[in-house]
Amino acid sequence: MAEKLTDIFGIDVFDEATMMECLPKRTFEALKKTIKNGEDLDPQVAEIVANAMKDWAIDRGATHYTHWFQPMTGITAEKHDSFISPAPSGKILMEFSGKELIKGEPDASSFPSGGLRATFEARGYTAWDCTSPAFLKEDAAGVTLCIPTAFCAYTGEALDKKTPLLRSMEAISKHAVRICKLFGHSDVTSVSCSVGAEQEYFLVDRENYLKRDDLLFTGRTLFGAMPPKGQELDDHYFGSIRERIASFMKELNVELWKLGILAKTQHNEAAPAQHEIAPIYTTANIATDHNQLIMDIMKKVAIRHGLACLLHEKPFAGVNGSGKHDNWSIVTNTGKNLLEPGKTPHENVQFLLFLSAILKAVDLHADLLRLSASNPGNDHRLGANEAPPAIISVFLGEQLADVLTQLIETGAATSSKQGGRLRTGVHTLPELKKDATDRNRTSPFAFTGNKFEFRMVGSSMSIADANTTVNTIVADVLSDMADELEKADDFDLAVHDLIKKTVTKHQRIVFNGNGYSDAWVEEAERRGLPNLNSMVAAVPALVTEKAIKLFDKHHVLTTTELKSRVEVLYESYSKAINIEAKTMIEMANRMFIPAVIKFTTTLANSINAVKTAVPTADVSVQADLLTETSTLLAQAKAALNNLSKYTKTAASIEEGEEQANYFRNVVFPAMDELRTPIDLLETIVDKEVWPVPTYGDLLFEV
Repeated sequence: MAEKLTDIFGIDVFDEATMMECLPKRTFEALKKTIKNGEDLDPQVAEIVANAMKDWAIDRGATHYTHWFQPMTGITAEKHDSFISPAPSGKILMEFSGKELIKGEPDASSFPSGGLRATFEARGYTAWDCTSPAFLKEDAAGVTLCIPTAFCAYTGEALDKKTPLLRSMEAISKHAVRICKLFGHSDVTSVSCSVGAEQEYFLVDRENYLKRDDLLFTGRTLFGAMPPKGQELDDHYFGSIRERIASFMKELNVELWKLGILAKTQHNEAAPAQHEIAPIYTTANIATDHNQLIMDIMKKVAIRHGLACLLHEKPFAGVNGSGKHDNWSIVTNTGKNLLEPGKTPHENVQFLLFLSAILKAVDLHADLLRLSASNPGNDHRLGANEAPPAIISVFLGEQLADVLTQLIETGAATSSKQGGRLRTGVHTLPELKKDATDRNRTSPFAFTGNKFEFRMVGSSMSIADANTTVNTIVADVLSDMADELEKADDFDLAVHDLIKKTVTKHQRIVFNGNGYSDAWVEEAERRGLPNLNSMVAAVPALVTEKAIKLFDKHHVLTTTELKSRVEVLYESYSKAINIEAKTMIEMANRMFIPAVIKFTTTLANSINAVKTAVPTADVSVQADLLTETSTLLAQAKAALNNLSKYTKTAASIEEGEEQANYFRNVVFPAMDELRTPIDLLETIVDKEVWPVPTYGDLLFEV
């Protein structure tokens, strides 16, 4: 099995090993230099690479190529072109030029642009991201060469999620290198962001999925009563994986490994039918590409197994939703993890400086971090006692918290708590080395040994926004720190003073307690930490004076690009809630209300039939049931009328902040008012009459 795995791993990727085989040595070295140093790509190098890439892809059965990009929809996009060109003899040639490799031209007018492009302004460009390897994708259309690209408008603004991410990676590398050189590391020429995104998801039977309009149109169940059993026994978490699911996971792994995706861990998650897959870390832009591929491939493989993969953050009310833990660290080109504290963190001044920079960045820009993990689905999950709260804080653990306390109180840290040994009380079990600190799964931004885990990101989201934000806010603080330290006469004294000053000023962001508790909400308010309880509340953070200055300074996003993203976010929220509301209206009108009327009619006929047959018979049970059902039906109809009215009103409001707030504050609560009586009716109405599969069917029939 190990030999088979090594044989298939990366076979569909034009990676470094493949390039070494396919490219002349001089060309390979030139391309590597471009990738490593961020230098301009020589057109002659691009021409040779394009020809080699084409030959490799055709040998593997490819007939088409595509510039694979990530517009602001949060998913990927592609337009396929074949390699064929006409020959004078009437035959064809298989051609692919350097120009076709470097630049594509998809229509830019139909993607979300937030006003950057009008309908009549269609031109946009895709540009090859040579730092992310090309790959082959095989499906019913055949084999396609996919070239990861950035996507920009004719006017130069970024229309995608990858371009800002790449810009932010350059920004943090630039300023982290400055800090490293101050510590005497002259061999450090670049710093990369290392990212690993854990992906949670649900799998349900596809036949049941296709019977639920809400799952089809919105990705989540808009109605549904909890079954007698949910996740309260914790028997699904890390439990034995069912055969059908194991078969899905096996094929998924193979597909991912062929694409060079380092899928490492798989297990059952807390909720019934919920699972998780986690890869090994790689650079931020490749990790982002890989995560997009993981989501796409999971859906395709699920269909082959008669399943449907649900990536919505909260597909089922009452059980845990799904997130995407974004594990982030920074690593030098010499292989040094700058967030590795070592055995004695109190003596690791360089680590403490980077740590203090991150604390300051998170404290100053908590609103931007909150926004980077915001979408309509995540509003159901964050703060719901199953995921991090909407309040941003940092967990450091006992060891680092103690070091910071020493710095704040005495001006110097002289010791670090050690983990010791863990004794189980069973002589036959080995004595285990214990970490110096516990974990905290309630923290939004937790230090976990040698990295930070940003746990707020939603399961359906691209990780590009989160990593762009983290990179930029940390780069900004490192820039200020480097400016200060480069002017210092006594570096050692200056760096110690800077660390103490920074952690003292921003200690409010550190919280090691229970983030799910009501007490923390009150404590966070006392500390002055923002509590943005919805996506709509978080959006304005992107265009504050502070944010505009931040992103402009590091050339990550211009003011125009920021404003366009605000429009896109408001629009995407309004459209998502509008689709959900309209789906609820249709399901209530065409499914649930007719089913309940049928049930009540049968019940009424039964009462009349019994009374006719036995006039003295006691029909109080049937009568009470009929009254209860009819009352709930009337409540549902009244709520349906209100939702229909509010949805129509929303359509007349101008798109943007006002409309998004109306959907959030008026339409969204009305949806809950409609759901409540219908969910209660589900627990009463004959199962044979109920028109859709229930939660019990969806969660346990897998």
